[in-house]
Amino acid sequence: MNKKTDLGLATHCIHAGDSLDERGGIFTPLYNHSTFGFPDTQSVLDVVEGRVEGSLYTRYGLNPTIRSVEKKLAAIEGGEAAWVFSSGMAAESATFLAHCKSGDHIICIGDVYGGTYDLLDVNLPNLGISTTFILGNEINKLSDSIKSNTRIVFFETPTNPNMEVLDIEGIAAVAKKYGALTVVDSTFATPVNQSPLALGADLVIHSTTKYLGGHGDLTGGVVIGPTELLTPIWTWRKNLGQMMAPEVAYLLARSLRTLVVRVNAHNVSAQILAERLVEHPRINKVNYPGLPDFIGHNIAKHQMKGFGGMISFVIDGNAQETADMVDRLKLFSIAPSLGGVESLVTQPITTTHYNLTPEERAKRGIVDSMVRISVGLEDVADLWADLEQALS
Repeated sequence: MNKKTDLGLATHCIHAGDSLDERGGIFTPLYNHSTFGFPDTQSVLDVVEGRVEGSLYTRYGLNPTIRSVEKKLAAIEGGEAAWVFSSGMAAESATFLAHCKSGDHIICIGDVYGGTYDLLDVNLPNLGISTTFILGNEINKLSDSIKSNTRIVFFETPTNPNMEVLDIEGIAAVAKKYGALTVVDSTFATPVNQSPLALGADLVIHSTTKYLGGHGDLTGGVVIGPTELLTPIWTWRKNLGQMMAPEVAYLLARSLRTLVVRVNAHNVSAQILAERLVEHPRINKVNYPGLPDFIGHNIAKHQMKGFGGMISFVIDGNAQETADMVDRLKLFSIAPSLGGVESLVTQPITTTHYNLTPEERAKRGIVDSMVRISVGLEDVADLWADLEQALS
């Protein structure tokens, strides 16, 4: 897939990767096939040896439904190609394994999803791959932390759950100076609000379970970037069996067609709620990139087009009082995950960052009274009324 043309993002979301099929369907149908047949041996070899872009075997990704959504994702994010996965964690793990071997080193900056922290801190060391963790406010330590064997500088922005905004251009420039790849998890931002590849990142990862899927009915992941860097990742995906199912790829393509209108609506409602939460007497702190007093607001204004639908805040209370407040919510469902049409609420200490030690959470400012909300597409007045009654 070529890099972005002069077509707009919404146009790419609707048309990229799709074409009229032989029966006149206006987008790629679901090919729920594990394997595909050929008229002769030469036709098989043409696909296997890469002379023809054809269908072969779904576990390899050589399935028209999967190829179609990958082309759409590449166009949306402005990358040469994209590989889809069974989950965001599958996309991350294949990326780390493809570009690191035993004896190599990764740097992880800022807060990350608890599963990612486990992968870097527990699983990869068993394979001889080490990770140095730098807090978001320790970015001045990046150059000194890079070693001769550092292969990847990885970070989320905005981060989970503190919504830290990290300077993609600045970090990528330092990583490039030392020959390391910059890999950005842009799940919270989406391609609507942020373009990491255009800002110097080498690879961008999304959990498509979240905003890209957007309806709470699929689980998946994607890594996007230049073909040269994606090629070794393809082999890991194939051999680890991490392929996204065709049914999921079909649902994802459906969701991507409305991505722009959905994310823009999330942006508007989250901004309104964040501004109101700041004024509430029971709230000690609100983390949202769109707030002028938020520590990362200036970076966000530079590298983001919108500030997203995720908010975290700290209430004036202990863990039990925070849980009581969450339990009083009626429109916000208590659930992990995010980015759907429905609003969700969670306490990081009970879900996403439950497995971190209390000391590690404290170091990162993930306190017992923190609440994270994913602002859905309900009427914002109704969402505020629900928050207000729960806080009262």
